[in-house]
Order: sequence, then C-alpha cells, then structure tokens
Amino acid sequence: MKGSIPMQDWPYLLKYQEENATLPIPKPDENRVVFLGDSITEFWSNKHSFFSENKTYINRGISGQTTPQMLLRFRADVIELKPKIVVILAGGNDIAGNTGVSDTKMITNNIFSMIELAQVHHIKVILCSVLPANFFYWNPKEKPADRIIELNAMLKKYAILNKIPFVDYYSKMVDEQKGLRTAFSEDRVHPNTAGYQVMSPLIEEAIQLTINNYKNIQDELS
Repeated sequence: MKGSIPMQDWPYLLKYQEENATLPIPKPDENRVVFLGDSITEFWSNKHSFFSENKTYINRGISGQTTPQMLLRFRADVIELKPKIVVILAGGNDIAGNTGVSDTKMITNNIFSMIELAQVHHIKVILCSVLPANFFYWNPKEKPADRIIELNAMLKKYAILNKIPFVDYYSKMVDEQKGLRTAFSEDRVHPNTAGYQVMSPLIEEAIQLTINNYKNIQDELS
C-alpha cells in the first residue's frame, strides 16, 4: 500500500532467523541447551568462554528484551531448535519498563507460559533468578531492588512447587545495598568477566544434574 509503514519486528524474530535455519537437527545423544534471555544472556558469549567451550549450548539472548517479546519468539528460538533443555533468565527489563509498565504478575505469567510451552514439547526447563540491581542507568527513576526480590521469590516458589531446577544467581552476586557487587559489574547491571565466572559453574551444575536425571529416566523406560 502506498505510504504504508513497514511492520516492526517487535519480538526480534529476525535476529536469529538465519542462524536457526542453519542449525542441524540434534542427534538423539546430543544434549542441546538453549539459553533464552536478554543482554545478560547475549553478552555472555562475548565476556566469557562458556559458550565457545560448550558447543551444544546455544545463546538466544537479545539485549533489551522483556518477557512478552521472549514469549513471542519462544517457538522460533527455542522449540524449533529441539533442545533437551532451555535455560530461562528474564524479567529485569520488564521491571525497567523497556516495553511499558509491567507488574510482577504480568512478568511471571509470561515466564510461566514459556515454561508450559517447553514442557508440552518435552523440553526440560531450568529457571534462573534475576540478577541483583538497585539502579538502571537507562531509567534512573526506577527503583528496582525490592521488585527484583519479589520477582525472584515468586519464581523460586513456582520452581519448587513444579519441581523445576532453580539457579540462584542473586544471592551469590548481591551487595549490602541490594545491588550487583562492583567486583562483578562495571555498570551495576551487566556482569563483567568476573560476574560470568560466578554464574557459569552454577548453571553448569544445574545442566549436568538435569541431563543426568533425563538419562536415568530414559534408562528406566528402556
């Protein structure tokens, strides 16, 4: 139509479209793991060797994203890649108001919907706490510390009730002001190399436990 405005790719479905298309179907014994998240996940590949050392780990983080955006791209960037496990780390940008005002229930509804989608497709879920932050440099009016604590409490409760592994980055990285320790970040939000060095063994342990449990179940069924 003359004068029409092109549709915006709001969930950023195009970002990984080509990479997804070239990924081979995983072999039955391949322990493919997809990491879904925002900048904290995306930048992990640049700040730490975690992903380059683990070739079956696929980074699908997108800087600035909120949970409704991740939910919209969950099929393309997770389900269609046929992983055994999805690692979900999300919610901080919702609190920052990146795509509008979101209360805690709205955030958890989106995350729980992603989990339910994964489970329908027989993908194991590892749920992660949001990292501590008491300041967002792009939205200094927001006071996120207590909202992050509230969100993490709800995520942990859901994980326990539904027997989902929960990785607690928060308690390992928080300072006395409910923020991210300065040793782990230069901007009070994003981990530096030292921060990722704290996170990597925590998630690796959860992944290995999940894989071992999966194998045990398969052995029992065979």
